Parts: sequence; structure tokens; C-alpha cells
Amino acid sequence: MIEFRAVTKRFDDGTIAVNSLDLAVEAGTITVFVGPSGCGKTTSLRMVNRMIDPTSGTILVDGRDVLSVDPPELRRGIGYVIQQAGLFPHRTVLDNVATVPLLLGWSKAKARSRAAELLELVGLPAEMGKRYPVQLSGGQQQRVGVARALAADPPVLLMDEPFSAVDPVVREGLQDELLRLQAELDKTIVFVTHDIDEAVRIGEKVAVFREGGILAQYDQPAELLARPADDFVAHFVGKDRGYRSLSFVDASGVEVDPVPTVVVGSRVDASPEWRLAVDERKHPRGWLAPGTTVDGDLTEDVLKPGGSLFEVGQSIRGAMDAALSSPSGLGVAVDPEGAVVGAVTATQVLAVIEGLRESRS
Repeated sequence: MIEFRAVTKRFDDGTIAVNSLDLAVEAGTITVFVGPSGCGKTTSLRMVNRMIDPTSGTILVDGRDVLSVDPPELRRGIGYVIQQAGLFPHRTVLDNVATVPLLLGWSKAKARSRAAELLELVGLPAEMGKRYPVQLSGGQQQRVGVARALAADPPVLLMDEPFSAVDPVVREGLQDELLRLQAELDKTIVFVTHDIDEAVRIGEKVAVFREGGILAQYDQPAELLARPADDFVAHFVGKDRGYRSLSFVDASGVEVDPVPTVVVGSRVDASPEWRLAVDERKHPRGWLAPGTTVDGDLTEDVLKPGGSLFEVGQSIRGAMDAALSSPSGLGVAVDPEGAVVGAVTATQVLAVIEGLRESRS
């Protein structure tokens, strides 16, 4: 557990970055600090591992006052991931991940073996270990940064806007990867972001900070969206918070209908309807528009992008997003392995939402 008890940080010029913060982060959970620029969320994070020391108050990590612990010793039990990954450019990916274990006195063989395990854990192939950071994409670099932070198996992981420098598609994939890792590793994670969508997607609890370093509300995401504490929080989470709240509504009532499909690489005839193109594993590759003629076997260059996917059993917002983002108006539903099981329409989803609304009124 991480506890902030009446913590204040005042800089030498008199600026108060954090103002009397009281907050407890439960062990084994993801807590997200969110708010506008200059609200103290990053300062609060960095006081946990003593990159910044508080002016007053107490911060406890597993019951120990962080000011009573030598900073290097404290940081050995706390992983830290930053926005640009912060990799050493002159070291290979494998040696970047092995850095902390080597500093802790592990043998090079043991450290590299641990690094290789972690690369696999964060979804990177073994051959990536031989590359240098400049040879990786932004998303791959962030995965390496996460692996390096996990190398010594710290119980606490601090993440300072780690995914904000990558494009939205990669960012969503990294968020999914973090949630998958957390399900396996059960770390105590404090995650800083300025994006409320990211906060409610990954956080088990969300702390909203206002300017002046004041904690405005600390709640579970669904509660935060349903009942903002004041006008500031309501404005920050947005007028569309009702739509965001659909992320916490089960989509089991949405019917998944069959969808016409064609297989990439096969011969297809023109048709007056939209058809979903799939590969041999039934994974969606895009849409074949009505009336499209194909000279020879079907290739992906004639397909329309497919929009987002809806994994059956997830939230009703996912079903709506899939339907609205699809060029065909049919949201693609997939199983946990990514294989197509059918499609949903916005009309179907809205009917379920209306039914839920009526049942609550």
C-alpha cells in the first residue's frame, strides 16, 4: 500500500505543487492520477520514489516512511516508467532490460535470462533483444521500458504518462498489455495521465487533481463518471461522461448476428452487400464494399479499414464504438482469440441501452 498523509510540496519560489494530499493506494491495484497540466499529479508520483521530497506530511510505502529510507534502496523496490521510455541508446534491448538486475549484483547470465523472459512477457519476440532502441518503434520502446521497470520484480510500479507519445492505436494496445500484465503480476501501480479516457479505462480507482495541487475526487471510475464531486470534476470528465460510463455496462444483452464473410486470397464475385474479409484464422482484415470487383484473388489493398472490434462479453460501449466506427455500419464482434463471431449494429445497441434506462426508471 502507498499512503499520502497531509502531504504538501512547496517549491523554493513559493509555488505549491501539492496541497495537503490525503490518499491511499491499495496494494495490487492500478490507481490513476489525472488532471490538467500543473495540477501536481506528476509531483505526487515522484515523491513516492523520492525523486522529489515532500515539504511536509508523510508518504508511506508498505508502512515505511519514504524519508526514512535511503533513496537508492527505496528505488530498488519501485519500478519507474516514463513517457519516452528513457532507454540507453548505446545498449541493446536485452542489456537495457538487464540494467537493474546487474546493478543489484546479478550475474550477467542470470540478468540476461530474466530480461529475455520479460521481453516475452511484454509481447516482444526474442530477436528484438539484439536490437538497439533506435531500431524500435515508439510502442516497442515503451514495452521495453515496462520490461526494464519489472526486471527486479518490484512490488510497486510508477508510470508517468508512459503512453502519451504514441499514436492512439498503439496506445490502446499498450493499455491492453498493461491490464494483461497486471492480471498476471498483481503489482501496486500508480499511473499518471492527462487523458480521462485512459484513466477510466485502466484505473481501478482514479484521483482527479485540480490546479494548485488539490485532490478534487478519488473514486472508482464508474462512480466518478456517474457522480462528479463538483463542477470542476464534471467539466474535466466531459459532457459525454454518460457515454464513457457505458464502459462499465455489460453488453450481454446485445444480439450478435451472422455477418457475410470472404477470405483474403480467395476468388470473390461482386455483391450488393458489405462483406467482411477474414484471414485463414477468421481474424478480420477489412471490409469489401458493395459492388467491388476483384481481378484475381482478393488482396487487402482493395479493402476498407474495419473500425474498432468488439470482444464478446465486454462493455456495451465497445459494442457501440465498433458499430459507429465501421464503414458498413456493422460492428465486428470477435472472441478472445480475435476470431470473428458476427456483427452488431448501433440500432441493436441503442435498444439495449434504452431497455436498461427504462428498467432503472
